[in-house]
Amino acid sequence: RSFPMESLEHSWKSIVGRYTPLQIEVVGTAIVQLLTFYLPCVIYMSLPLLAPEFSMRHKLQKQEKQPTAAQIKDAFLVVMRNQTIALVLQFLSIYNERRRGYPSVFDLSPQLPTLTIFLRDIFIMLVVREMLFYYIHRLFHTKRLYPYIHKIHHRFTAPCALAAQYAHPFEHIVCNVAPIFLPGALMKSHVLTFWVFLAAMLIETSTVHSGYDFWPHLAEKHDRHHEVFMWNYGASLDWFDWLHGTKEKTKAKNTTTGGKQIKKD
Repeated sequence: RSFPMESLEHSWKSIVGRYTPLQIEVVGTAIVQLLTFYLPCVIYMSLPLLAPEFSMRHKLQKQEKQPTAAQIKDAFLVVMRNQTIALVLQFLSIYNERRRGYPSVFDLSPQLPTLTIFLRDIFIMLVVREMLFYYIHRLFHTKRLYPYIHKIHHRFTAPCALAAQYAHPFEHIVCNVAPIFLPGALMKSHVLTFWVFLAAMLIETSTVHSGYDFWPHLAEKHDRHHEVFMWNYGASLDWFDWLHGTKEKTKAKNTTTGGKQIKKD
């Protein structure tokens, strides 16, 4: 093995030997969340102050649609509430597993996964997460659920990075957390693999909601979803949008007026 891998394995063995599984899972997941969600959010949302001309040049929607300071403050408080709920539920779930003598849903062994297993698990996690997110997201757009649950997330018609987790608590757990958590838990993937996947998805979702066009197509398609509501339900991939005909083909076919959806022929 190369020196970086040997160093990583040595550090990981030290962590496993020093801390309890409860501490590793809860604290480790919280650290990943703090670093890979809030750091991109701070970077994206600081651009209008640090580089206003650059920011305006790359913004996908007009300045008058951008969120106000009050909306950003509200988003921060809602996101903190949702993350606190998710963290408490994770703690209680793991604590209950340990009390009953059940093993962790993730592999916490001191040995690192092989590259083949790591890549296999990441690929399966990505596909399953995309599938779960797409169908749950479509469900939240139905007439029975949208006004009571998903409408909260769509208050941001021009999203900012924090809006990625601005949602009803039920939606946050079912649509944001579960599709990322469940694939690795069901496969009993190594917890480090899960953390890598979690980090990638948090960076992806903050970027998708950033409102900037730095990454071709990635942010634009979901930005359009927030603008017109009825297209582009997928997360990272377009597979299920293509499969079900919900991939927006041209912007000219959709518009939003006074909050009502209009489809032009």
